[in-house]
Amino acid sequence: MDKEQETGSQVPHNRSKWHLFEIIGVLIVIISLIVLFIAPNSLSQLFDTIIKEVKPVVVDTFLTSEVGIAVIVSVIVGRVLERLGFTDGLIRLFVPIMRWFKINPSVIIPSAYNILGDINAAGRIAGPILVKAKATRAEQKIAVATMIQSPQSFATFVLGLIALSFFNINAFPLILLSIFAPLIFVPFILSKTIYRDTKKVTLDELPRFTPKTSFLNTIFSSAKEGTELLLLIIIPAVTVVFILIGILKFAGIWDSIEASMATILTLISIEPNTGIVSFLVAPTLAVAQLADLTATIDPRLIVGSFVLANSGLPIYVIVGQIPAIWAESTDLREKEVITAALIGMMIRIATACILAYFLTPFLVV
Repeated sequence: MDKEQETGSQVPHNRSKWHLFEIIGVLIVIISLIVLFIAPNSLSQLFDTIIKEVKPVVVDTFLTSEVGIAVIVSVIVGRVLERLGFTDGLIRLFVPIMRWFKINPSVIIPSAYNILGDINAAGRIAGPILVKAKATRAEQKIAVATMIQSPQSFATFVLGLIALSFFNINAFPLILLSIFAPLIFVPFILSKTIYRDTKKVTLDELPRFTPKTSFLNTIFSSAKEGTELLLLIIIPAVTVVFILIGILKFAGIWDSIEASMATILTLISIEPNTGIVSFLVAPTLAVAQLADLTATIDPRLIVGSFVLANSGLPIYVIVGQIPAIWAESTDLREKEVITAALIGMMIRIATACILAYFLTPFLVV
């Protein structure tokens, strides 16, 4: 009885103290009442703005267009490649290089699956591989940052080549330095600077990664996995990001943000219109638009846009989809994944700027 009285006496005592979120909650109530009194239609306009931002991406892009189907297909293709020994083949090729750098060779796996399939499928397939290979948390972060350096769609790569040929830009050195070289140099640089907890691994220390499931089971289970990935992870993550964009647009801030982005992109030798499309919509659409630009445009802007588009963009993938997928399939927390992905994106932007400035004069035919 004394304990009950003591507990009961503590409840009012604890509740009498204001908690931070109680203060925020009261402020929200007061502001909502004031807004409803002064501008009763504003809340409905806010929701309308948010819906208009979310609907085109969620419904038109992921549910009723080829993009959603591509996610499912990419998971199927990735799992079939894994079943055919693709992962073990990559490991054998990269063990000598990564052993010299004292890094677990499995950090390369996500980038390879990314180029061949889709960045979402790469995380779902390669994340568990990193865990199975006993990659450290630092090496898992290196894998995320390195994955951002490669195009998340083969279509982006092909359409980019078409745009380069339209402007008479030699594609081979650019592809070599912007897509394949980062797979080696980014893990090396990060292992010596930010993520140092790496270790040398020999082939004998690694397990085999080729599953023993039947091919029929692989196909049907991967189709189910791809559908779950689309509906339960990608679409919710995209929705959250575009809700925030809708709020910024309703507040009248978003136009200023876009204008600032265009100015910054131009300064770092990235064509502003297609650069914004890469950041906010889809890199595949951005490289498709490159070929429609006037032939008199500075070739540096084309090179910079090509390098930027062939990355882990758009931004909602980096801050929404990637952390949701990798936090589920690796040892990393969402915050750690976002940090690693943003570091990878900064490296990619720097790569685009450097190659555009210094390599372009040698590329124009």
